[in-house]
Order: sequence, then structure tokens, then C-alpha cells
Amino acid sequence: MIEFLSGFMVIIFILVFVLIILSSCIKIVPQAQALVVERLGAYLDTWSVGVHFKTPFLDRVAKKVNLKEQVADFPPQPVITKDNVTMRIDTVVFFQITDPKLFAYGVENPLMAIENLTATTLRNIIGDLVLDETLTSRETINAKMRASLDVATDPWGIKVNRVELKNIIPPSSIQEAMEKEMKAERERRESILRAEGEKKSTILVAEGKKESAILDAEAEKQAAILRAEAEKEKKIREAEGQAEAILKVQKAQADGIRFIREAGADSAVIQLKSLEAFAAAANGKATKIIIPSEIQGFAGLAKSITEVALDKMDGGV
Repeated sequence: MIEFLSGFMVIIFILVFVLIILSSCIKIVPQAQALVVERLGAYLDTWSVGVHFKTPFLDRVAKKVNLKEQVADFPPQPVITKDNVTMRIDTVVFFQITDPKLFAYGVENPLMAIENLTATTLRNIIGDLVLDETLTSRETINAKMRASLDVATDPWGIKVNRVELKNIIPPSSIQEAMEKEMKAERERRESILRAEGEKKSTILVAEGKKESAILDAEAEKQAAILRAEAEKEKKIREAEGQAEAILKVQKAQADGIRFIREAGADSAVIQLKSLEAFAAAANGKATKIIIPSEIQGFAGLAKSITEVALDKMDGGV
């Protein structure tokens, strides 16, 4: 019985050991990863996404590779420009592993290799530029570095997607000069904006005065026109009134003469009425009076009688 139990325990131990070995031989590769597999120390295969089986005691996973895009942020590196200005620049490199086999066997420490290569390439590019070009040509520097690093890292199974200059730190003296220049530029822009505001204000005031003067002139013009039209209307009304009055007087005189004739009055009465009419006309504004020939004799007789009466009055006095 004891021997049976001992044998049974040995069988269970062997089965557990076999199961452990078999489970270790099953490999599941997740998304965006790859496994570099070796057999007896030599490269065997690269396993991508899915389930894979390896030979026990012969195959092993040499390297697990991340296929996602990765970011390497390197510390500031001292560089010297073409005009002998020393500055510090830190870079950020975005890269992705495209060939897991080359990445596993191409270089000992890929990340350190990229950092050193980035520093060397940056010094070469900045050395051909002056300070002002370095500060204003970030896009050009980024493009040149990306192209150089992509070519250099291709044998390592790495593709450089993008390179960015994170910070450009010039010497303190140059920083102070740049700050003063920026301050002067801000003050200049402020002065320009203030001058433009004052100019616009002056223009608006002048346009307002101009518009006011135009409106005043238009109003004066309209007033003058209205006054002239009123004066014209007044004179027309006065002339019409005078003409109407003359017409009425003449009509009344004509009606009176006609009534006298119809009543059978003699020529002496008619001539006397005519003389009264001329006397009334003489009191008006007429400067010339034309006396008809038929009453001229009577008018002379009336004048002689008036003169004789005046002489008698003078002699008697």
C-alpha cells in the first residue's frame, strides 16, 4: 500500500512537471509587440501577434520588442553656433521599431545610441548656423535632424518619425539683450498703436466737423432759398394786390361815368368828373399824367379861375 501511494505521487509529480513545461512552451503575443526567438543561441524567428509554440529546452525568447511609437526626451546638449555662441539645446525624438531582428542584434543600447547620434547631428547642423538663424529656423533644423537620424538608425531597425527642438537656451548675456530688444519692440508697437489711435481719433473729429459744416451750409442754403422764395411771393402778392386795386378803381370810375351818361348828364358834368378822376390819379405814384384833348380846355379854364381867386385874396389882404 505504501509503495502504491509512493508510485502514485511520483506519477502526479511527473504530470504536473509536464504540464508546467507545456504551458511554458505556449506563447501569446499581444497587439503592437513582437518576440525575437532563438534556438540554441541562434536567431530562429520573429513572432508577431497570435499564439505560438516553442520547443522545450531548445527555444527561448531572446527579446520582447515594443512596436508602438516611442518618445525619447534627451537632456540639453551644449552646441556652438557659427558665430561662436555657446548655447544649450534639448531635443525630443519620436521613433518606432520597424524590424525587431535588427533592433535586437543591431546595436547594444539603442536608446543611448540614438541620444549620442542626436547630439552629434545637432552640433553639426548648429555649427553651420549663426545665432539668429538658430533661433528662427527650428523647422529647418528639425527636418535636417530627422532626415539624418532616420538614415543612421535604419540599420538598427528603427525609423525616426519626428525630431523637435524642445528648448534653445542661449547664454545669460544674450538672454538679457534679447529681453531688452523684445521690450523695445513691444514699446515701439505700443507707440505705433497709440499713434494710430490718435490719428483715427483726429480723423473722426475732422470728419465730424466737416459733416457739421456741410450740414450747416446746407441748412443756410435752404434757409436762403426759403427767404428768397418768401420775398418773391410777397412781391408777387403786392403787385397782384396793386394791380387788382387799380383795376377796381378804373372799373368804379368807368361805372360812374357810365351811370352819369345813362342819367343824361351834360358834357360839363362829364368833364368835371373826368377832371376829378385825373386829380385822384395825380395823387398816386404815377410820374406822368396824359390828359385827353376834350377836357384840356376845361382844365385850363379851371386853372385860370383858381389863379384869379388867389390874386383877389392876396389884394384883399
